[in-house]
Amino acid sequence: MQPQRVYATPPTPTAPLASISRLPMRAEEGFDTAHVRWALFASLALAALLMARAELTIELGTLSNIPYAAAALAVLALRKRWIGRTLRHAEAVRDCAGYYAIFAATALVGAVSSYPIAALSHGYADAALARSDAALGFDWVGWYRVVADHRILQLLGIAAYQSIYLTPAVLLGWFARSGQRREAHRFLASFWVAAVLTLALFALMPAVGPFSYLWHTPIRYMPSSELWQPDLIPALRAHAVRAIDLGQLRGLVSAPSFHAAAGAIYLRTAWRAGPVRWPLVWVVGAMLLATPVEGTHYLTDMILGVAVAVAAMALVDALLALARAPRGDLPLAEVHPISRG
Repeated sequence: MQPQRVYATPPTPTAPLASISRLPMRAEEGFDTAHVRWALFASLALAALLMARAELTIELGTLSNIPYAAAALAVLALRKRWIGRTLRHAEAVRDCAGYYAIFAATALVGAVSSYPIAALSHGYADAALARSDAALGFDWVGWYRVVADHRILQLLGIAAYQSIYLTPAVLLGWFARSGQRREAHRFLASFWVAAVLTLALFALMPAVGPFSYLWHTPIRYMPSSELWQPDLIPALRAHAVRAIDLGQLRGLVSAPSFHAAAGAIYLRTAWRAGPVRWPLVWVVGAMLLATPVEGTHYLTDMILGVAVAVAAMALVDALLALARAPRGDLPLAEVHPISRG
């Protein structure tokens, strides 16, 4: 009798195992819910610490908070299925509500956090940013003059600049409708990481922006972001502002440009979004073109913003790859002895 030989052969699927194999693995669907909650909790905790350090509070008793409360209640009702159970695409609506809530929370916490960071900052980086633009050959004043001389460019620029909220609504709605949870998580996580990196760099390079720093004649056209940094940042540093009205939040971050960071993330995400790809690519391209004037940003701000987005997307891609790595939960093979007589 010859010695037995051992071969590794694929197992024969039983009915339960076959049914499991047809189900998408949890890691394939994106980040774990617990990780998402911890990220949001960490953001809130860090924002609260910054607010306390800068001796700032949030005005809770104002009418401007009503839309936030109403939106939170609507999301809660949809997520808990208190309403919308009979809708044709109830699950998609539920997912979409969750995505919108995470995006809005990230944007809101980021905007609020910029206030204490500005209050705790020192100096201004405008001289270095302006020198960098000059070395790159970018003439912000000339760009501004062209827009100031043409009303149609102003109107198109305002619409394009404000699309920073429209594009994610379309993307997240599409991902919810098509069941692409992983891509929705990739987008939201990239946006969150980019916001964190932007705020961290803002603390190192606060600036009043090219409009305040370079334009010294009567204002011919007021961009949509207006001129808040020259007055609000010094007031925050001097503790002349003690409370933040959520309905009156102003953009304080010049470098890196978060519009540029968001635009880079939007473009990459739109490329994966099927039938909405090309309309969104054009919209995002217009937003980026409008950002120097409407956002009063140096070109260097925008380059830094794109670099932030690239770093954020690379980190999130790596984390998603780790989440999708096999963990050996299911056997890949069974060992069967085969005898030969």
